[in-house]
Amino acid sequence: MEYMGSTKHEKSFVDFEQPYEQNIIGLKGIFYFGIGLFVLIVITFALMWVLLDVFEDQKKAEMDVDRNPMAMKERDRLPPEPRIQGAPGFGVESPNGRVNMELGAPQAEYWELQKQWKEVWDHGLKDPHTGAVTSMGINEAKEKFLSEQVKARSGPEAEQAAAGSKMYFSDSSSGRRPSEKRR
Repeated sequence: MEYMGSTKHEKSFVDFEQPYEQNIIGLKGIFYFGIGLFVLIVITFALMWVLLDVFEDQKKAEMDVDRNPMAMKERDRLPPEPRIQGAPGFGVESPNGRVNMELGAPQAEYWELQKQWKEVWDHGLKDPHTGAVTSMGINEAKEKFLSEQVKARSGPEAEQAAAGSKMYFSDSSSGRRPSEKRR
């Protein structure tokens, strides 16, 4: 019975008569690997090019969908007022257009709004498209109301309703019924 350790290894790539070690790397395998790697890179590049075209076609299709007439405009997409980041500067929207107040006094915005409110209180507001009155001035509304001769309720029912309107829910009733009177 022979053991592996006792047998002599016959194959040896070492030639003791040469002063250098022989290179036994297969150049053929390296060339095959390089050519295969190049082919894979070209295929990957072509696939990425096709994928880019597909993405561009999808983007064009999405852009065509967004161009419908019911789509929200840029102004509609903004969050509700006040907008700090998207603010175009100090100004007020008025019926005559935007009033720019960037170089005015700090109270200029309030003054302009007060003018607009006073105009609505005094003369009312009309729809610009139809001309219908949407609100009327305070004095005009008072005159119209008083000319109708509205009858006020009287009697015990009216007194009971008036007394009930002065009551409010307090903590002592735990919110179950009105128990306190307004003074």
